[in-house]
Amino acid sequence: MIAYQTTTPGAALVEVESQTPVPQGTGVLVKTVACGVCHSDIHMHDGVFNLGNGKQLEVGREGMVLGHEIFGEVVAVGPDAEGVQIGDRRVVYPWIGCGECAACKRGEEQLCTPGRALGIVVHGGFADHVLIPHSRYLFDKGDVADSLAATYACSGLTAYAALKKVGDLHADDAVVIIGAGGVGMMAIQIAISAMGIDPIVVDIDDAKLQAAQEIGVSRTFNSSDPQTAKALRNATGGAYAVLDFVGAEASVNYGLGCLRKGGMLVIVGLYGGALNLPIPFIPMNARIIQGSYVGTPQDMAELMELVRAGKIAPIDIHERPLSEAGAALADLKAGKVQGRQVLVTG
Repeated sequence: MIAYQTTTPGAALVEVESQTPVPQGTGVLVKTVACGVCHSDIHMHDGVFNLGNGKQLEVGREGMVLGHEIFGEVVAVGPDAEGVQIGDRRVVYPWIGCGECAACKRGEEQLCTPGRALGIVVHGGFADHVLIPHSRYLFDKGDVADSLAATYACSGLTAYAALKKVGDLHADDAVVIIGAGGVGMMAIQIAISAMGIDPIVVDIDDAKLQAAQEIGVSRTFNSSDPQTAKALRNATGGAYAVLDFVGAEASVNYGLGCLRKGGMLVIVGLYGGALNLPIPFIPMNARIIQGSYVGTPQDMAELMELVRAGKIAPIDIHERPLSEAGAALADLKAGKVQGRQVLVTG
């Protein structure tokens, strides 16, 4: 088995050859076909999350195998595995919990701490094989391309679960999506094609705004000028919901500036920083500030049902060999990527 592992924070990944694991019990061994490259991988590779005010959350570990957007082929199964056969090609739900805590029993495995998330806690898809503890984490992709299918395990799931938090909308309820990168663009696609939402899209990059317009977005704002938040609020009477797929101080403050009374801000991105907000404004404006972290196994099942039904338009995919995992991280960190990079094998 070949894997690309972390060393010191920010250093180049190293290729490591080891014994290919053998699944035990209900376990399933998947040969990696495709693995998406996510901004979360950058944070794990750098070893820190920016908490603002000069503070950092240290998360780096030597010997990590990153990669949580995995599509692969089943090549071995444990003696107790059911509902899966060798040769099955499946998307892997990576946000695996312990199965015993209150969060897991509520069906919210992604909130299990520390959990067993692939590419975060245990070895992930920057390797040619991945061990999965149970077949319930494997999902049929239908007829979509292999590389696109991989991205639904995080990019698609994260976007779908965040959009679900908006709830039922009335005709004049404006929804704003901040960030038209990989996950944001997936959210735009899902909002338009599967949920009947006509989102307003905000970004600092005119090229990304143009890309959003090309897939059907009718209203865009460039947030490099913070005053456009006032223009957006005036044009809509204030947004009912803002989904921030950047998660930076500037984007969060911009999102708050777009909201009407009673509106909600759903923070999805993990770029970093800190929020300084007068407390009386929260009850006075009756606003909801909520985090959204990936999604539940049930969210994944619902998303993949939409995918198989052809109800979600594809995003732009850029394939590169698994051996270029380190270069893919560097390009994403440098802002050179539109759409989603996907590492492929063989």
